[in-house]
Amino acid sequence: MLHDVPLGHPDFGKAFPCTCQSQARSARRLQRLQRLGSLNTLDQLTFAHFVPEPHHLSPDRIQNLRGAYETALEFAQRPEGWLFFSGVYGCGKTHLAAAIANARLEQGQPALFLVVPDLLDHLRATFGPQSETSYDELFEQVRSTPLLILDDLGAHNASPWATEKLFQLLNHRYQAKLPTVITTNQRLDELDPRLRSRLLDTEVVQFFSIIAPDYRAGVSSTASDLSTLSFHHNQRFDTFDIQRSDLAEEERQNLQKVFRACQRFAESPYGWLVMAGTYGCGKTHLAAAIANYQTEEMRQEAMFVVVPDLLDHLRAAFSPQAATSYDRRFDEVKKVRMLILDDLGTESASAWAKEKLFQLLNYRYNAMLPTVITTSAKPDAIEPWLRTRMFDVERCQFFGIIAPGYRGSAGQRARMGRRGAR
Repeated sequence: MLHDVPLGHPDFGKAFPCTCQSQARSARRLQRLQRLGSLNTLDQLTFAHFVPEPHHLSPDRIQNLRGAYETALEFAQRPEGWLFFSGVYGCGKTHLAAAIANARLEQGQPALFLVVPDLLDHLRATFGPQSETSYDELFEQVRSTPLLILDDLGAHNASPWATEKLFQLLNHRYQAKLPTVITTNQRLDELDPRLRSRLLDTEVVQFFSIIAPDYRAGVSSTASDLSTLSFHHNQRFDTFDIQRSDLAEEERQNLQKVFRACQRFAESPYGWLVMAGTYGCGKTHLAAAIANYQTEEMRQEAMFVVVPDLLDHLRAAFSPQAATSYDRRFDEVKKVRMLILDDLGTESASAWAKEKLFQLLNYRYNAMLPTVITTSAKPDAIEPWLRTRMFDVERCQFFGIIAPGYRGSAGQRARMGRRGAR
């Protein structure tokens, strides 16, 4: 078609595609982009198939996941600005991002869903001699698409070229305020500082951190992979032998007092609870009983970890092959809702180990996060900074268990005999 312009106008006599042809070309470009995307394999990830209130999650996590679901649903109805989801693998962020794209397509609106490493591969492929699309054309189509969903930001190889291309892409969309959804399992401080500053702009970006664990791990995933609570599944209050026949009366009364204190703490955890005593006296069983009660009866998160194992995990996080960075691993432990540290004092007392334990426990002490500690160390053998916190009666309950070891005792043999008789 020719534009109706006077003689001498720059467009005089030039042919331009008609409106219908322009729309058809745009539709073809969008179809090519959709083929590059990953949504064709994610068509089952819709809002209808998302479970915002999984029964195995704690109330605070259900509330958080429900909030993420409602935020995504609202964005799908009226996409404006950016929506940024962060969380661990399998927490539901990809499902919600894909649900937004599928909902927009159902409404007849364009949406492009791309996994970040795949996007970078497509851009690199345009430099090949067989490529049907030039780099400039593809890059312009992606950065200007009406709605862009980028999944797994941070999962790519962070070469200077990749970092620069992502910044150019997202900076353009930020400046133009083009609707964009981003998911990542990284923390903000692990991302490119230039991008991080834009993600912190609350006028453009809705930031939502999903605290649910990996849903694919099943109902037992209420704690970190650091936790060994599953090894202690049979150590509950009802399996604890509080009437040990081998104990003196003073020892039995002491053990019953500690038992009742642990029950109260499990029902209403506040501050710290420390149990000191010889090996096998029952302190690990009671600590595990608290954790099992919290996860099973109260549906709250509890991490159970032996102190030397914890330090090994933290050291391993420095390895280049580590799946989780040290900072994230350390944050996971120090901020968990309830932490049970078993066998404090059996770890290698290196300067590094002392420093990490101080940072961990000082944070939890100041934040008043429920913490259970078991130790076989005498009070005067405990680090002074920790000893003063353990004996702070406003924030900590300290119990010394005077009962001897249970394993192999006459009480254990008698109980096993009664069980065999049944």
